[in-house]
Formats: sequence, structure tokens, C-alpha cells
Amino acid sequence: MMAACETVRGFWDRLLGRCFRNFPCLSDRARRSSLGLKAVLVLLHVVFVGVLYLLDTDLIRKTREMPWYMGAYLLLVLATLVQYFITAFSSPGYVIDAMAAGSEMHTTHVNSSRNSMQHASRNGTLISSLNNSQLGRNNPRMNSSYWLKLVMELYPPGSSSRSWTCLYCNLIQPPRAKHCHDCNKCVLQFDHHCVWLGTCIGKGNHCRFWWYIFAETIVCIWSGVLYISFLRSDLMNVWWKIMIVVVLFIGLSLCFIFLLLLLLFHTFLVLTNQTTYELVRRRRIPYLRGIPERVRPFSKGICRNLYNFCCSFDSIYNLEAVPTLEELEERARSYTCTDILTCRCC
Repeated sequence: MMAACETVRGFWDRLLGRCFRNFPCLSDRARRSSLGLKAVLVLLHVVFVGVLYLLDTDLIRKTREMPWYMGAYLLLVLATLVQYFITAFSSPGYVIDAMAAGSEMHTTHVNSSRNSMQHASRNGTLISSLNNSQLGRNNPRMNSSYWLKLVMELYPPGSSSRSWTCLYCNLIQPPRAKHCHDCNKCVLQFDHHCVWLGTCIGKGNHCRFWWYIFAETIVCIWSGVLYISFLRSDLMNVWWKIMIVVVLFIGLSLCFIFLLLLLLFHTFLVLTNQTTYELVRRRRIPYLRGIPERVRPFSKGICRNLYNFCCSFDSIYNLEAVPTLEELEERARSYTCTDILTCRCC
């Protein structure tokens, strides 16, 4: 018996080793867990939709009579899965990438300035100037000093640089950035780490995340309508069919409640230009401690917040400064009738 177990274990280890060699991404336990959750989520969509077609024979007839109706439903499910994978594999915007982008812009600006100043110089002098610029691009000390100067302008005067430095990455964090322990990177405008997506939600993919949970909520509502119509039909005359449909409908209802609350919560965050981390851990963020809780320091009005979230074509590496004391006092001022008439909140 022990010999048989050892043989099976050896075969299993060899099989896993061959699998890890062919697919290196599976050798990481965290990545395996992320891929497993993605497979589970896709399987849930297939089960909830497939059971309807397997048990509800009337649904197939409706599909033939009204192909546009069920075609739109299946297209929505497919679009939701596509949006899920787009969000899962999109970058939330990392501080290290923002540093590289800022250094590249700085180097490009320096090169263009030197080229314009030495346009009339001899070729040898011009090549020497360009070589010096190239050396500056590859100098990490020059890049880090430029990044420190850039970040210092985003914080209020007198702030301590110790609170800006990440204890894990040793990087200078701009406002609203935070280190994610799951990704082991500092994320711009960090919101949270989503286990189901296997990635952080930050400045680069928060909009995609909102549209994903919006589409998922619509799928739950549409699926719930189909399940209710199936439960009320004359085909529900077998007890095991009733049990399967009822269990799935209860699970679908719980998913809908969770998604609806999540959608409303993130809609509130979008309208007020906040993140989950800033809302939950506000007292732990040094530059937000002295600000009253009713004041949304980064809010620019509902309309401007919506535009920046959905329609802005600015780079995700455009950093946001902490508001000045005058701006915070203006936002803390109580609303008057004039403010309401002039749509100050927008």
C-alpha cells in the first residue's frame, strides 16, 4: 500500500514538474490561486446561463422566436467576461512606472532645450551634448532627485519626506499612492486589491472596474428575470429541477445584493473623487488627518469628477497635488441658497 502511494506521489510530482516547466506562470502559488479564481468565475457564468438552457426547454423556443432578446442577453454575458479579463490584466498604475515616465519626459525636455541652444554648434560639440544627456538618462541618482523634487511640489509645505517614503519599496510615494502587499508594488491612487481580479484597483483601471461591476449587475438582474419566469412556468413539475433552480436563484440573489452595494459604494467614491483606502483609513494618512471628515479634499465637483473619471484623456501618470489650505477652507464652507442655485457642488 505504501509503495503504491509513493508511486502515485512520484507520478504526480513529475506531472506537476512538467506542467510548471511548460507553463512557468503556474509555478507561483499566488498566480495559481489567481488563475483558479478566474476559472471559477468563468465557470459560474457558464453554470448560471447553461442551467437555464438545459432545464428550460421553453427558453430555446423563445430564442428561436425572439433571437434578438436572447442574443442580447448572451452578448451581454460575453461582454461582461471580456470586460472582466480586460480589467484583470490592465495595470492599475505603479509608482515605479510613473517615475520612469517622469524621468523620460524630463530627459526629453532637457535634450530638446540643449538641441535648440546648440543648433548652430559643430557636429562634434552636438554629439558630445547628446552623449551627456544620454548619460543623465541612465543616471539613477539624477532620476531620483528629479522625482523627489516633483513629489515635493505635490505635498503641503513643511511636510516630512519620511512619510512619503515606502518602507518596502524605498520609493518616494506621491499623494494618494500606497504599497500593496499582494502585488508588492506601490500603486497610484490605490483603492484596494481585488482578489477575484487578481490585481490592484488604482488610477489606471478604476474606471474599467466600475464598468465591469455595472455590467455584472445588469447580468444578474437579467438572469434573475429569466429564473423567475422559469419558476413560474408549467415546466417546474419535477422536484430536482425545482431544487437546482431555487439554489441557483438564491446564489444569484446574493451575488446581486453584493454587486449592487459594491456598485453604489464605488459610484459614491467616483462622485466625490475618493478611494476605498482614503475613506476607510483616513486617520492613518498623514496629509488627511487634520481635514474634517465631511470635507472631500480631492473633489472638484460632481461633473468634473465624472469627467476626469470617465472621459479624461490625460495620462495615468499625471499626479494630483494635495489641496492648499485655502482650497480646503472653501470646500469646508457650508452651502447657501446661492451655492445651490449656482450648482457649486458640480
